[in-house]
Amino acid sequence: MKKSIFRLLNKINQVALPKLSQKDPATLNKWQQAILAYRYYVLTQSLD
Repeated sequence: MKKSIFRLLNKINQVALPKLSQKDPATLNKWQQAILAYRYYVLTQSLD
C-alpha cells in the first residue's frame, strides 16, 4: 500500500510541480531545492 501511495504522489508531482532536472542544483534557491528533494524522495520511494 505504501508503494501505491508514492506512485500516486509521483504522478501528481509530474503534472503539478515544475521540472528542475535541467538546472544546476547549486544555482537553485532554497524553495526550488526543497521541491527537487521532495520529488527525488517520492520517486525513490515509488521505485523500491
